[in-house]
Amino acid sequence: MADQTHVLFVEDDDVIREATQLALERDGFVVTAMPDGLSGLEAFRADRPDIALLDVMVPGLDGVSLCRRIRDESTVPVIMLSARADSIDVVLGLEAGADDYVTKPFDGAVLVARIRAVLRRFGHAGGGRAEEPASPADGGVLTFGDLEVDTEGMEVRRAGRPVALTPTEMRLLLEFSSAPGTVLSRDKLLERVWDYGWGGDTRVVDVHVQRLRQKIGQDRIETVRGFGYKLKA
Repeated sequence: MADQTHVLFVEDDDVIREATQLALERDGFVVTAMPDGLSGLEAFRADRPDIALLDVMVPGLDGVSLCRRIRDESTVPVIMLSARADSIDVVLGLEAGADDYVTKPFDGAVLVARIRAVLRRFGHAGGGRAEEPASPADGGVLTFGDLEVDTEGMEVRRAGRPVALTPTEMRLLLEFSSAPGTVLSRDKLLERVWDYGWGGDTRVVDVHVQRLRQKIGQDRIETVRGFGYKLKA
């Protein structure tokens, strides 16, 4: 997979940028590395990479703003990189549309594992563009009030109107819709949607659930305190 995967990497620290680029290239990734947000946006539009790694604190156009610009134009997976595990940095990046985040300093092997986990979620294979995730359901259209989930066509409608979801949001909704009324823990969602075989930050789940609620209805996904979330049947 990695030998044909194109990564856009935006990082202003010369040492980190060059070392990380070399590490990714040793793993077979094709890397376009840019030192600031504006050049990163230009490279994204010119190259249409398979995944974007964006440092939060870059000059010109910060990583969060760059993520928003990318998300306005594409559902390509985005991983934010932050020097701190600060709640504000993490939440702002995820709310801007990022699919995951990694805290610096990071181990190269860990970063590669996270990149591959994101690409697996997006159905990426052999350098092709990300495809929609496979449905956990048997197929057909599932209806929950005014919400319709087409698990074969990978389309969602609310009150008859199409709802645009990122692949991560779609996978999250498919997990909920495959077991309506069943409480899914944050850890279980991290495992099934984010492909984490290890412990992850549950804020990733919380922010994505909130983003999904904004699109399909605030009351459609219920919080079960101390346990997780469930889709109202």
